[in-house]
Amino acid sequence: MATSSFIYVLLMLHVCLSGQLDDNKIPSSLCVGQPGIPGSPGVHGSPGQPGRDGRDGRDAAPGEKGEKGDSGDKGDTGQRGLTGDRGDPGEKGERGQPGECAVAPKSAFSAKLSEDLTLPLSVGDAVRFDKITLNEQGDYNAETGRFTCKVPGVYYFAVHATVYRSSLQFDLMKNGHAVASYFQFYGNWPKPVSLTGGSLLHLVPGDQVWVQMALGKYNGFYTSSKTDSTFSGFLVYSDWKHSAVFA
Repeated sequence: MATSSFIYVLLMLHVCLSGQLDDNKIPSSLCVGQPGIPGSPGVHGSPGQPGRDGRDGRDAAPGEKGEKGDSGDKGDTGQRGLTGDRGDPGEKGERGQPGECAVAPKSAFSAKLSEDLTLPLSVGDAVRFDKITLNEQGDYNAETGRFTCKVPGVYYFAVHATVYRSSLQFDLMKNGHAVASYFQFYGNWPKPVSLTGGSLLHLVPGDQVWVQMALGKYNGFYTSSKTDSTFSGFLVYSDWKHSAVFA
């Protein structure tokens, strides 16, 4: 029985080997040769698909502080913002000290000849209008017949003379110089006549104005209980920049 099995195996082996030889094929297990020469490198393959993102690395230690950079260019001015809300009223301040009362500068006077004034006057004499009717600022001196300026500005002066018994000629003087001259002839009339003159003068503090006789024989100033000879003046406007000053 064992012999028959062995023979059967040999027959089957023969059949298999015969089939392969007929096909000119030698089993690789029966032919072991030397390794062949390495082949040429193959053609580069197509790029592979992108790989997945790697894991986040660990935090590195902080670097050193860098140097300060240059200042940038100035930017354009922005648009104006909206007006803010009105703030609350502040606290009431303390009451101030009482101030001085401001008043406009003043200067005015008027005087006339008294009835007992000694006449005639000499040439160059100042006519002393000795009876004061107004002189609140004290700028006119009845003893000298002269007005002295205290407030700089423009003044108006007027002289009204009653002429009787003689002709009259007088000058309106400023600091020793005649600024206006007046004359009235008297022709032995039974009643007095009048002579009136006026002038605007610009004065500075210290300037003086008065009426002075021009000719000795023309000194016909006259006054009585019914007629007067007067000298008046007042400030028209001052040179001070403000119309009011502290009194």
